[in-house]
Amino acid sequence: MVLDGNAVRSVDRAAALLLALGDSQGEAGVTELARRLGLHKSTASRLLATLQRRGLVEQDEETGKYRLGLVIIRLAERAERTLDLRGIAMPELERLARLTHETTGLGVLDGDALLTVAQADGPNLIAVGDWTGRSTPLHCVASGKVLLAAVAEREVLRIVRRGLLSYTERTITELEPLLEELARIRRRGYATALGEFEMGLNAVAAPVHDARGNVIAAVDIWGPAFRLTPRRIPELAAQAREAAAAISVRLGGTGTATAAQPSLAQALSHTALAQDPAPSAPSGGTVSELPAGVAAAS
Repeated sequence: MVLDGNAVRSVDRAAALLLALGDSQGEAGVTELARRLGLHKSTASRLLATLQRRGLVEQDEETGKYRLGLVIIRLAERAERTLDLRGIAMPELERLARLTHETTGLGVLDGDALLTVAQADGPNLIAVGDWTGRSTPLHCVASGKVLLAAVAEREVLRIVRRGLLSYTERTITELEPLLEELARIRRRGYATALGEFEMGLNAVAAPVHDARGNVIAAVDIWGPAFRLTPRRIPELAAQAREAAAAISVRLGGTGTATAAQPSLAQALSHTALAQDPAPSAPSGGTVSELPAGVAAAS
């Protein structure tokens, strides 16, 4: 079927109305929408009535104003599910790997574990192996801690009650230290994991947000401890945040996390970290003197 010029114009105007409603603060009236789009009021009213019959818009019975309908919300949810997260993230992961000369990865929540869905290797002779498709515990890797910091506290309590395995002397296994760590991650906007899953393996990670601002994934940078030293953590954290923000924008988000995220200059001002090449973990397995945030061996 070939649409004539009038039909195409009507489709274009209807799409413009939907976009205008999406940009409105909740609701908008026919007169306002017609003025914004340069349409006759009768044309706007007729198109809105058609969209309403399809469930794409709803009209408030009291005010007569229109808002986006539930069908739009369902379509948006389906679109989100069909987005190729790996394909969207890979260009940023590859850029980040070239910039940092380290391995970068993208992890998502898979039940009570972290699943690495993408990885890009930096130009280093000593590789760290391919973690794509591997699951790792949430509480002892950087990306896992980022995702854990975004779930409801009752879910954290449930996971802790099952028992947190200790993988190294640095692994956090107790509730209070873990809650303190997750609070720091939310406050600073990134997480670290220094030898918490495997001794000699360090990581930093940052959250990826969807269009609603929800954390749906984490970008991490990781590598051997002799290369990814505590001195580098502030700069790497800023670079991980930038990459995560770029992916968030491509997913429809703003690229701005809800947690306070220091600039690169602010991150580099953590001189106490930079001056301590080998911090030791206090009892309970928490590394509280380190910048908390995303941590994980991918």
